[in-house]
Amino acid sequence: MRTIVVDHPLVAHKLTVLRDQDTDSPTFRSLTDELVTLLAYEATRDVRVEASEIVTPVAPTTGIRLATPRPLVVPILRAGLGMLDGMMRLLPTAEVGFLGMVRNEETLEAVTYAERLPEDLTGRQCYVLDPMLATGGTLAAAIRFLVDRGADHITAVCLLVAPEGCERLEKELADLDIPVTIVTAAQDEKLNEKGYIVPGLGDAGDRLYGIAAG
Repeated sequence: MRTIVVDHPLVAHKLTVLRDQDTDSPTFRSLTDELVTLLAYEATRDVRVEASEIVTPVAPTTGIRLATPRPLVVPILRAGLGMLDGMMRLLPTAEVGFLGMVRNEETLEAVTYAERLPEDLTGRQCYVLDPMLATGGTLAAAIRFLVDRGADHITAVCLLVAPEGCERLEKELADLDIPVTIVTAAQDEKLNEKGYIVPGLGDAGDRLYGIAAG
C-alpha cells in the first residue's frame, strides 16, 4: 500500500480553512469540492488509458483516451458525497457507485447498511472517497468489499489520515495482491480516545451537512 501526501501550497491553504472551527458549512462544502479536485489530479495519475487516433485541424495524430471499462468512483456515505463533485470534475465519464458504511462508536468497527454497486467489478479501477482515514476500519472494509467483487486497482482519496489508520490498513489488507493507494492532503498526529483525528477538522459529515437528528 502506498500513501501519498500531496504537497502543494493551495492544498495546504484550503485544508487550513477547513480545519478552522469557525468555517461555516457552505464554505466547508465549497472548499472540500475544490480540495478534492486538487487531490484527484494526483489520484488519477495511474488511471488506465488507451491509444486513440484523431485528426487535428493540421494533421492526424495519436493521443490517449480513458480505457474501458470506465473507472468507478465510490463515495462512502454520507460524508463521501461531499467529495463526489470535486472528483467527477476530473473524471466526468466515470461511473458512480455508492457504499453506505457507518462506524459503530462503541466498537469503532465499520457496518455496511447500503450499497449501490455493480455485482461484477472484474477489471475495474475504483476510486473510493472518504474524508477521514481515522481508525481505518471503514476504509478497510470498503476496499475489501470492492476487491471481493473483482476490483483490481483501488485508490482512496481522503482529506486527512491518521497514522493509526494507515497502519491498520497495511495490516488488514496485507493479503491483497492488487495495488492500493491512499491520496491525502495531510497525515495528522494521532487519534484521540474517541477515535477522532488530532488536530483534524472534526466530524466531516456534520461540518458538511449539519448534525443529523437521532
